[in-house]
Amino acid sequence: MKVEESLIKDIGEQGLLKIVQRFCPQDIIGDDGAVIPSPDAGKSLVVTTDVLVDGVHFSDRTTTPYDVGWRSVAANLSDLAAMGASPLGITVGLSLRSDLPVSWVEKLYQGMTQCLDRYNTPIVGGDICRSPIITISITAFGQVFPHYTIRRSTAKVGDVIMVTGFHGASRAGLELLLNPALGKSLNEAERLFLIQAHQRPKPRLDILPLLKSKFNIPIWHPLEHSDMASAGPFPISGMDSSDGLADAIAQICRASKVGAIIERSQIPLPPSLNQLVSPQEVWDWVLYGGEDFELVLCLPNELAQFLVQELGEGAAVIGYITDGEEVLLRDSSGVFGDEILTITRGFQHF
Repeated sequence: MKVEESLIKDIGEQGLLKIVQRFCPQDIIGDDGAVIPSPDAGKSLVVTTDVLVDGVHFSDRTTTPYDVGWRSVAANLSDLAAMGASPLGITVGLSLRSDLPVSWVEKLYQGMTQCLDRYNTPIVGGDICRSPIITISITAFGQVFPHYTIRRSTAKVGDVIMVTGFHGASRAGLELLLNPALGKSLNEAERLFLIQAHQRPKPRLDILPLLKSKFNIPIWHPLEHSDMASAGPFPISGMDSSDGLADAIAQICRASKVGAIIERSQIPLPPSLNQLVSPQEVWDWVLYGGEDFELVLCLPNELAQFLVQELGEGAAVIGYITDGEEVLLRDSSGVFGDEILTITRGFQHF
């Protein structure tokens, strides 16, 4: 009797990840990037890879090749920021149709370098092959002192939860590009803000100098700072929100074996979002829209307030870690009922 084999669509993205992760060292995988110890200057190498596919992650209906280049590297730099790592360089793997104009590739790389130049990050290699579907695979390399690595698995009861910026703006920008009439009530500045949130997101590497100054993190000579490890565990856990705000909070809580309470009224909404769609759809975009590339951090309240003040508009403390298992979205106003946030409602490839 023939045994019917499971298909990828049957087990979903999370099920597939569980299978693939069996073949990886368990102490390296599970975060936004792999941390590999390095003997040089006492730092660890952080490596992260993202694959973008035409028709899945970008489309000529909404994204120019320049913006595809920008977004593709921003996604990888966001993963490095989520680990607390400074970027060193990237490699680019391209699968291209033979009938694609050369100018498309040139504009792609122009977008990449414009984003990378902001963070002094070079393209250091890659590969090109022929394919019926355009695919961009980027591997980014960064470095971080082991003691100051941000991980998903270290959130603890007593931490507050903060976001570095708005959520829902990228999804709104995508909808405006797909349906221009949707934004007829917006002025040009409001439209541009939302569209650029989708086309040209900014990885939150700006948080690194703030952490370095706050913790007196050394730059070149860590071995001279013998008190580094004795200062106690690094009090920040987190990840980026590329797959949605709700997904990031749920992922952190699952990895840290904790729960959370999020207060809906404390989540900052992008300007003009309420002018586009119903309140229910606004919250769907904010919680599950994805591709905002902000950071979601769990940390002591005093440190969170410092970061919120320094980062400015869009940064906010939105909840706190509990000793339970559920991630509860609470609405003190009573307009919305309480809601359990889960990973499964965020973006899943399968």
